[in-house]
Amino acid sequence: MTRGPTLPAHRLPHLPTPLDAFNAAPDDEAGALLLHCLHSRRWSHRLTAHRPYPDLDSLLAAADEATYDLSPGDLAEALAGESLPDLPHDTYSAAATALTAAHAAYEAKFGHVFVIYLGDTPPEERLDRVLEGIYSRSKTDPEDERVMCVEQLRRLARARLDTYLRGAGNCATSHPQRAPGA
Repeated sequence: MTRGPTLPAHRLPHLPTPLDAFNAAPDDEAGALLLHCLHSRRWSHRLTAHRPYPDLDSLLAAADEATYDLSPGDLAEALAGESLPDLPHDTYSAAATALTAAHAAYEAKFGHVFVIYLGDTPPEERLDRVLEGIYSRSKTDPEDERVMCVEQLRRLARARLDTYLRGAGNCATSHPQRAPGA
């Protein structure tokens, strides 16, 4: 049996990615997206101003670098946008009470919400990690805690941007399952 000529290789058209849309968006839209992820106007403006990014890793590296340039006011603004830790649904009341009390003491000492990145922590271990983190970090001096907060914010922001710009979610959540402090 004879067959017809072989068809030339067929190429699919380039489909835009969320990063392509972010790079092409007007400044105010890109800035609003970043503000939703980062909670700091200066941090958002800095990343918006350096577009386009050739790939997601370049954007994430720029976000990391910009984190370390946050002024105390920028840090306060970013921390003000963070939420209190969410507790698992099956948390018993004593743990919820302990976390509420620990957070109140932390916030009284440092003047902002406790933030912690939990993206690599299994869900069943998150409450313990939050309690351990808040108790141990409550004992640090304010400057050391500022350094820890910046690092936690950097990790939270990186996870949010990575999730959103890979098309897997939005910046309102740090992880597929909302993590405490995210």
